[in-house]
Amino acid sequence: MGIYSRSQEPETPIGLQVLNDYLADKSYIEGYVSSQADVAVFEVVSGPPPANLYRVLCWYNRIKFYEKEKTSLPGVKKALGKYGPANVECITGSGATDSKDDDDIDLFGSEEEEESEEAKQSREERLAQYESKKAKKPALVAKSSILLDVKPWDDETDMQLSASEAFKQTA
Repeated sequence: MGIYSRSQEPETPIGLQVLNDYLADKSYIEGYVSSQADVAVFEVVSGPPPANLYRVLCWYNRIKFYEKEKTSLPGVKKALGKYGPANVECITGSGATDSKDDDDIDLFGSEEEEESEEAKQSREERLAQYESKKAKKPALVAKSSILLDVKPWDDETDMQLSASEAFKQTA
C-alpha cells in the first residue's frame, strides 16, 4: 500500500492533492525528521506545487532546503509506492506488494503450527523436573523483625527499668 496509484502520482494535480491530504497531520513522509522517504517523493514532484496546496508547498520548500544533503539524510530510499497511508491502493509497478507478504513473519508464534510429539514430550519432562525440584525445597517461613529504639526522656530516667520493660514486650 502506498500514497499513490497511477493517476495519483505526485506530478499530477490529483497526486498533489493526495499528498496534501496525507501531510495534514505530518511534517514529513515518514517520521519526525527529513529522511530518504521525503527525498524519494520530492524527486517525483516536478516543481513547486500551487499555493492552494499549502501543506505540500511547505513540505516541498522544507525538503528543497536539504537539496545538497539529500544523500546524508537518514533512512533507506524505497520505491514510491511504499510510502503513505495504508488505505490508498498502490498500483505502481515497483510498489505492488501482496498482502500475503505481511504474514511471512510471525513474531508471537502461530496457533496453526503443530508442535511435534518430541517437542511436547521434552517440554513435559522439563516441567516435571521443575515441579520435582520445587517440591523438594522447604517452604519459606516469613519472619518479621521489629527494632525498638528506646531513648530516655531526660537524664533522670532509670535506664535499667526502661530496658527491662522493653524486653517484656517480646512475643
